[in-house]
Amino acid sequence: MPRQSRIDAPGALHHIITRGNEKRNIFEDKKDYEEFLARLGDLLTHTQTICYAWALMPNHFHLFLRTGIVPISTIMRRLLTRYAVYFNHRHRRYGHLFQNRYKSILCQEDPYFLELVRYIHLNPLRANLVKSLISLDKYPYAGHSAVMGRVERQWQDTDYVLEWFGKRKKSARSKYHDFIKKGLSMGKRPDLTGGGLVRSAGGWLNLVEMRKAKAFIKGDERILGEGAFVEQVLQEAGEVFEKKSSWAVQGWDIDKLAQHVAKLLAMDISDVWSTGKYRPIVRARSLLCYWAARELGMSMAAIARRLGISTTAVMQSVTRGEKLVKENAYRFP
Repeated sequence: MPRQSRIDAPGALHHIITRGNEKRNIFEDKKDYEEFLARLGDLLTHTQTICYAWALMPNHFHLFLRTGIVPISTIMRRLLTRYAVYFNHRHRRYGHLFQNRYKSILCQEDPYFLELVRYIHLNPLRANLVKSLISLDKYPYAGHSAVMGRVERQWQDTDYVLEWFGKRKKSARSKYHDFIKKGLSMGKRPDLTGGGLVRSAGGWLNLVEMRKAKAFIKGDERILGEGAFVEQVLQEAGEVFEKKSSWAVQGWDIDKLAQHVAKLLAMDISDVWSTGKYRPIVRARSLLCYWAARELGMSMAAIARRLGISTTAVMQSVTRGEKLVKENAYRFP
């Protein structure tokens, strides 16, 4: 059976689980943990990707991310590739470090946000990496310690998590801690580690009752959410796929897109492909990068190769391009 494509969109929430190949360790000591976190922090900051929760385990890790200007698939490819190169070089090993395909589950926010934060942050305690909740409060390799204010992680959005518990940070932190404590008796929570029909129905008992009543709902292993949410996500994903496909059928590629940008801004086509910081050129390149990524579905790397600039520069251009489109009501095509 062929693999299903990733589902993603700006603002989407993802619970990501990545395991070591053959369940082997991907972190051997403190240096490995710190190296991974440094790379993760830099990547999330540069791509404006928000992280709410995370936990590093010896042979796997969890991330709870909100998509920014760069698709989650791009984030994960860069993170895993760069860390694997570091790890193999340092430990003098060869071959794949991670399983071939990480698990990414798009999540519905209202019913699952806090449950996922709690589930992810309790992982080190469930695995006996720490002996108590007090130890977890200051454990540096899970996001719980940052929410508790014990460890500084500028790339982790702790404020948004605490806002779910109140406006005053001190009392909100106390309520958050109580919420985490209540999760100690809940076990591994397999209902939070995958999408699918069971989760969409609200559990096995609900699903059985719905089947007795001959009521059927949509389920998808890539999505954690209620039936209506799953249906909406799949519909929107289909619409995006069809839109990108239709542009290709109509003959749209980056060269035709450059012509469109040149005509829109009343400039010569050669200027659209130029580099430099001259404002009209930056404006044109920003629109070109934004529409190439969002409408044609090109990867940041492919756009960077075509323009002869870095992927970081492309990401910055995409951000500027999105702002230009909104401010000036530019249309594509």
